[in-house]
Amino acid sequence: MEIIKPKKLQKGNTIGILAISGRIKEYERIEHSKLFFESEGYKVIISDTCKSSHGYMSGNNDEECIKALHNFFENNEIDVILCARGGYGTLRLINKIDWNIIKNNPKIFAGYSDITILLNMIYKKTGLITFHSAMANGDFGDEIKDYTKESFFKALTGESVLYKAESGIVYKEGIAEGILWGGNLSSLVSLCGIDFIPEDENLILFLEDLNEPVYKIDRMLTQLFNMEKIRNKVKGIILGDFQNTKDDELLKELIINFSEQFQLPCCDGFKITHDKIKDTIPIGVNVKFNAKKGLVELVDKYVC
Repeated sequence: MEIIKPKKLQKGNTIGILAISGRIKEYERIEHSKLFFESEGYKVIISDTCKSSHGYMSGNNDEECIKALHNFFENNEIDVILCARGGYGTLRLINKIDWNIIKNNPKIFAGYSDITILLNMIYKKTGLITFHSAMANGDFGDEIKDYTKESFFKALTGESVLYKAESGIVYKEGIAEGILWGGNLSSLVSLCGIDFIPEDENLILFLEDLNEPVYKIDRMLTQLFNMEKIRNKVKGIILGDFQNTKDDELLKELIINFSEQFQLPCCDGFKITHDKIKDTIPIGVNVKFNAKKGLVELVDKYVC
């Protein structure tokens, strides 16, 4: 696959805030996010889908969300597309997206949670590196944490080259290389049945989730690794937070057994999370992963 590196974020650029997943319940948060980025020296354009909804999703309908996505990529004034929030909705869109519009107008595309679906499908379909990052509504729409802010701007300007686990558990020692790939586990699993796995590269799989009991995490991991491509391509697993599982010891036992079963270097403790303090991580960049040291080193540049 030919990798496309987006242009790095620079002062004075325009950030487009795009709602294509869950509906925005408090538009004031989007306005707060706009003011934050303007105070940092950026211009901001907000999609109309931030102000409308159908059921639990943003926009008046799926077609409006598709149109907003296409327009944001085609709009030469917009340099970075930052998703407003996750929730649910992007799975409904992926069979309607014109991937050539994205491929022919590459730019930074960022978000997490339900946006995991688009981050990985964009990379799969176009080769464009995307970013698992803080979002406008839940992060920048509130008092943004210093760590989250710093990681976001370092990653999008191409400065961040090392991620380190803090107080993590080493489930299985080892060193592996591949491209960073993954995100929210339940969102990633929802792509099963679709051609979503990169063809040529080994994968360093990173995962997080929220409010999922251990048996569901077990089921989702099993579903992923029942796929031959996943078993053949994944060379290491990086874990962020699995919040509110209600049984951390059972989760620990599951991960130990899982990493041993598939002989995969694995550790947790990374700031990949629904929590307020989070890293921004490029999807599609080559990395070296040392599970014993809890280190992920980016090998290649991922913005131009």
